[in-house]
Amino acid sequence: MENRDIIKGVIFDLDGVIVHTDEFHYLAWKQLADKIGVYFDRTINERLRGVSRMASLDIILERSDAAFSDTEKQLLADEKNDTYRELLKTLTPADVSADVKSTLAALRQNGLKLAIGSSSKNARFILNQIGLENYFDAISDGNNISKSKPDPEVFLKAAEYLCLKSEQCIVVEDAEAGIQAAKNGGFTAAGIGGASKYNLTDISLNLLSDLLKYV
Repeated sequence: MENRDIIKGVIFDLDGVIVHTDEFHYLAWKQLADKIGVYFDRTINERLRGVSRMASLDIILERSDAAFSDTEKQLLADEKNDTYRELLKTLTPADVSADVKSTLAALRQNGLKLAIGSSSKNARFILNQIGLENYFDAISDGNNISKSKPDPEVFLKAAEYLCLKSEQCIVVEDAEAGIQAAKNGGFTAAGIGGASKYNLTDISLNLLSDLLKYV
């Protein structure tokens, strides 16, 4: 990457990058879908990756014959979140891989600023559970944005909190919607997991530590 010298910060999506809570999301949505009699499986669940809670609910309700008011939809979303948060209570620092821990430490040692850029409104709760609540220089999450990915707002806010421009930051994402958001905001987009093969991804990572080759 030719612009490695201008990179001053790294913004990480949380779920699927720093820690894996995908299964918790699936189980919580599945429980809700079963309760209201809507078909839901892991294939549909893939469409929810990187998408906000309400947008995820709208995707699930595509298969429903019933019409739900905004108030009813909010209650359903809240119920899913309550289930999800109960599952999150089982997270511990042991759920953060050695690769993630060593990579974060190396980035900080190299003088880079680190931020979280997550659509989740539970980001701080998750960070607290895994012992990283005070590790990042900034946190931009679902509580301070009005637009979900692929809108770049969450990453632009994170860069703003770091006092950096988008071209000075790499965004690390595991979802295509997140990569799209990064590119829409003028960031260098690093993809891990499913996003590593996405055609808009600038940097493909097999492990998070591969990022150290570019900064």
